[in-house]
Formats: sequence, C-alpha cells, structure tokens
Amino acid sequence: MNKRLLVVDDEQSISTLLQYNLQQAGFEVSTAMDGEEGYNKALEENPDLIVLDLMLPKMDGIEVCKKLRQQKVMTPILMLTAKDDEFDKVLGLELGADDYMTKPFSPREVVARVKAILRRSQISNQANQEEEDGERIFIGDLKILPEHYEAYFQQEQLELTPKEFELLLYLSKHKGRVLTRDQLLSAVWNYDFAGDTRIVDVHISHLREKIESNTRKPIYIKTIRGLGYKLEEPKVDE
Repeated sequence: MNKRLLVVDDEQSISTLLQYNLQQAGFEVSTAMDGEEGYNKALEENPDLIVLDLMLPKMDGIEVCKKLRQQKVMTPILMLTAKDDEFDKVLGLELGADDYMTKPFSPREVVARVKAILRRSQISNQANQEEEDGERIFIGDLKILPEHYEAYFQQEQLELTPKEFELLLYLSKHKGRVLTRDQLLSAVWNYDFAGDTRIVDVHISHLREKIESNTRKPIYIKTIRGLGYKLEEPKVDE
C-alpha cells in the first residue's frame, strides 16, 4: 500500500508541483490550501506524513503543528518556510515539526527528504517489533518501552514527538556516554544538517522540560561543556 501524504500550501503552483512529483514517486497525495483545511484533513485522513507550509491563511503552519501535537497526532511533519530565518526553523521544531526545508527548493530534494523521513520511521518501527516483548529501560524515574514507542516519567506517559522519542531512546541506550551533537545528528536525523546542531539543542531542551524538575540544573541529561550531552542515572543527593 502506498504511503499517503498531505501537502498544505496556499501557493497553487507549489502545491501542484509537489503533488505531481510526489505522485510520480509513488505516493498518494491530497492537498489543502489553508491551515484550517490542512488541520481538518490531517485529523480526518491520518496521512503518513505532512508537508506543511509555515505561512498559511486562516491558521499558520506553526499553529497547525501545535494543535496537531496537542491532539496527540504524532504524524511526521516536514515544515516549509520561505524565510531563511533561524527563529522560524527553531520555533517550528520546538512545536513538534520533525524537519524543515527553506524555499526555494527543488521538488527532487523534497521527495528525497520525504523518503528519508519515512524510511527512518519504518526502520524504527521494524526495530521495535523485533525487540523482545518484555524489554524495558529504567533510568531513575524514567521508563522507556521501545517496542511500544512509549516513555513514562514518574509513572505518567510523556507526550513526545517521534524525533524526541528517538533522541531519548538513543541517549538511554548509550547511558553514561558523552555524545557529541554531530553524533546525535547523524544517529537520530540520519542525514547532514550542514552542522546545524541547534536542532539537537532544541530537542534536548524539550526533553529536559519533560523530565527535569529544574531545567537549569538537569540531573538526567547533562551538558558536557565543549563536547555534547550525556544521559545518566540521577544521583540520590541531587
């Protein structure tokens, strides 16, 4: 069965171009011309991936992304932005987008990026299915169930985007090891972000907000100055 995509962009020429090239690549594609329509279609159609423009009428891409995540819709989102602005990129990622691309772009590049995101998702799901049913990872008050793609903190389930979960899982499987930002980019995002390690920092910040009582003095995810990050067992006196 072909993967189903939703393209949300108010520029008809871009929407048509993306739809044509994605269909040529073997995807089923539906479109929406504004944020409100895109949000509703995302809920109704349950696509495998959403290509979402940032600047949209009725409801912008940031709001669409935010509302979907609030509804616990964790479908991967590829955000498109015409602004070459670091704030927009980081804000999109903070609100739950999995990836972003800046206009102008080639349709071939979008197709390649979509395939990469879906491939990573499929590999993760297959890996989880192959793991033993009883596998659990416990670190302090943190419990991770890889086979269910779930994580709990103090017995309450965490609301994580797919990318946040993959990052947390990778850190947990390398507990006690210092991992550089470049290592995390390569392992979790699996392609070259041209040294844009801010993406890692954004996701680390999100994880800390969900598992640290004091984000300024984290006891789980430690920053190793000049190197990267390390997930470790919290010390009793902390």
